[in-house]
Amino acid sequence: MSRRPVRDGDGNRYLLLKQSGDSSLVRDPETGERHHLPNEEIEVLDDESAVSTVLDAVPDEVATLVTAVHDERALALLLEIDAEGPMAVRTLLSEYDFCESDLHGLLGELQAARLISETKVVGERGYETTAAGARALAHLRRRE
Repeated sequence: MSRRPVRDGDGNRYLLLKQSGDSSLVRDPETGERHHLPNEEIEVLDDESAVSTVLDAVPDEVATLVTAVHDERALALLLEIDAEGPMAVRTLLSEYDFCESDLHGLLGELQAARLISETKVVGERGYETTAAGARALAHLRRRE
């Protein structure tokens, strides 16, 4: 049986791991906690995918960051823009090891993902992190 999203009578969503005659083993996607529920108390959510249920535990902006940032250079660029505040393109080109085409490509990808936005820095074109980008990076920086 494939893993399927289910909901209990209180509206809590789970991922169905195993089903027997009387009960089902489910996992809470947010906490990872596993427990058994009576089969009559769960409803299979045919209109949802297991992927969307699993991703519910991850903030949207973090999922965007993870899928939009393809390598360490892009992540480092985003972290620098966030840490240093709005940065002019001229500064990014002169102080970081990017050729112009690579930099503009990365900036375009980060902007398309809405992790950064274009702004003016001392009258020049520059970039700053968006609120969603800053929140995503804050999640990455947390140490537990």
